[in-house]
Amino acid sequence: MEKERRSTVQLAKYIDHTLLKPDAAEEQIRKLVREAQQYQFASVCVNPRWVKLCAQLLADSPVKVCTVIGFPLGAASREVKAFETQRAILDGAEEVDMVISVGDLKSGNDEAVKQDIHSVVETAQGKAIVKVIIETSLLTDAEKKRACELAVEAGADFVKTSTGFSGGGATVEDIRLMRLVVGERLGVKASGGVRTAEDALKMIEAGATRIGTSAGTHMMNGEASGSSY
Repeated sequence: MEKERRSTVQLAKYIDHTLLKPDAAEEQIRKLVREAQQYQFASVCVNPRWVKLCAQLLADSPVKVCTVIGFPLGAASREVKAFETQRAILDGAEEVDMVISVGDLKSGNDEAVKQDIHSVVETAQGKAIVKVIIETSLLTDAEKKRACELAVEAGADFVKTSTGFSGGGATVEDIRLMRLVVGERLGVKASGGVRTAEDALKMIEAGATRIGTSAGTHMMNGEASGSSY
């Protein structure tokens, strides 16, 4: 029991405490921040609208502000993603999770995917870390591998499994595959469907270095959550 308690406490530093629901209201965002401060999570992950508020609330805290770019479809142009990144950083974002152009990857337009990622990496350079959401539930294993390789080539800091909005989330198998491809060069973020501390610890054992979840407080209290993102 003591070992399990220690594991749960240590888990906090891996968690991006997430609230990306379209109907999230300001008081829910403030509650998210309070919870992140209480448990000392790695970051809060919110939609761009709430970045400035979170940055103000976390000004004297080690908890980072993370936001999403091109979310949740990844179908915006790279110029729009670059501008969205620039605006988020000006508002106080220290981490940005961008969605790749899944359609380009599916079409074999690897250079377009690479440039899409690079546009965000270049904008964020020296100001924020970049996590690349490849949306694993929509990809074959070969496509997952290519997406991870392109993220490495484009200079990203992390690869991330999922938005949580496309019908599937992180799996241990996907985390193992992504870690195998990127080696120790990039972080790997498991996101989508990680609802319990046991789930999260399995992802970490498979190679995840960050966990995106809205169930962080439930994990800290040994509870399960039905939320997927």
